[in-house]
Amino acid sequence: MLTFDFLTLVYSSSPTLPMILQLYRSAYSGLSRSIWLLALVMFINRCGTMVIPFLGVYLTESLHLSIDQSGVIMALFGVGSIGGTLLGGRLTDRLGAYRVMWVCLGLGGVMFLVVGQLKTFESLCLGTFVLGLVAEGFRPAVTAAVALYSTPENRTRSYSLNRLALNLGWSVGPAVGGWLASIDYSLLFWADGCTCLAATLLLVLILPRTFVSHDRQTVEQSRQDSAYRDTHFMVFMVFVTLFAITFFQLFSTVPLYYKQVYHLPENQIGTLMALNGVLIVAVEMVLVHQLENRFVHLRLMAIGTLLVGISYLIFNVFFGVIWLVVAMILATLAEMLAMPFMNSYAIARSKPHNRGQYTAAYTASWSIAQISAPLLGTQFISRVGFASAWWLMISFSLVATIGFLSLSYRSKKS
Repeated sequence: MLTFDFLTLVYSSSPTLPMILQLYRSAYSGLSRSIWLLALVMFINRCGTMVIPFLGVYLTESLHLSIDQSGVIMALFGVGSIGGTLLGGRLTDRLGAYRVMWVCLGLGGVMFLVVGQLKTFESLCLGTFVLGLVAEGFRPAVTAAVALYSTPENRTRSYSLNRLALNLGWSVGPAVGGWLASIDYSLLFWADGCTCLAATLLLVLILPRTFVSHDRQTVEQSRQDSAYRDTHFMVFMVFVTLFAITFFQLFSTVPLYYKQVYHLPENQIGTLMALNGVLIVAVEMVLVHQLENRFVHLRLMAIGTLLVGISYLIFNVFFGVIWLVVAMILATLAEMLAMPFMNSYAIARSKPHNRGQYTAAYTASWSIAQISAPLLGTQFISRVGFASAWWLMISFSLVATIGFLSLSYRSKKS
């Protein structure tokens, strides 16, 4: 039987269409029906992602709140999201991923509708905090559900399929949201809330239920095997957070760099940003399929983290639009090499009775980075400029790269 993989395609002088199709068929085969159904739920839910991308504009332009008030409201959403991920992880261990997913998704849909009716600063502070709390509790439950619906051999690909669904949905949501916002900002809340409720209904109807043990021995095991007592895992989380802070600059300060340094128009900035999603959809599943059972995951994370740093080094060493394209390609490759394997590695450290804790801690590290990354980046840029900010991100990536390699060495030694 003829074996075929990515290297065969790369070194083939003239890859044929059947060879390429076989490569993609192999990448997407072997995943469970439940994983595909969960990806469909995630796609529908992410298609409704309209409120958060436009929240700052809505608060200042439609409700005429100050920029400072807008910042407080959005920060409270971030604080709520961190609390929600930690609470969602604990509830996942107690109630099971299935229950937490549909409860949080449904309550999130209701809260989008409620927040759309709030008009005062005080009520919006409370409303967005609660929204972040209930909506983000969904994420650790989803991460745990992917582990339940997959096998160790295809777990990383299962997470990649989930990321693919999120990226496809993200390409739809903000685009439709911009059109709805031009008509009436209130439509954003109705669309976001209704898609959450539709995804909840679909989840209940098509996904198989998961169950969790409540016996005394399991509860005692969960207390003893706490993720927060796993020193190796907590050190790993520090390096993940450093990677995430550098990566999130891609969606916060990098567009500012395109505009203020290169004076690119919005449509060209959008095209560069869209390149990230296009490459992920086209390449990630195939790449992960070829790498997941062949290479040490921590080393792949180290390579990905180093590539992020190199993408920022390009900004400081070269000048020209073509180098912006090269940097975006490198940053996207870094994302594909690091993020799916980080997810599966975090799950591999857990056990069935404490999986929620591990997924919560992992998700919370990304929430912390998502809040701190734009704040750190913009403050640094406003005081010392873009070049110094990129050197800071390079140093973060180098520390994280060394950290992942060190953890890999220690794991191998032990």
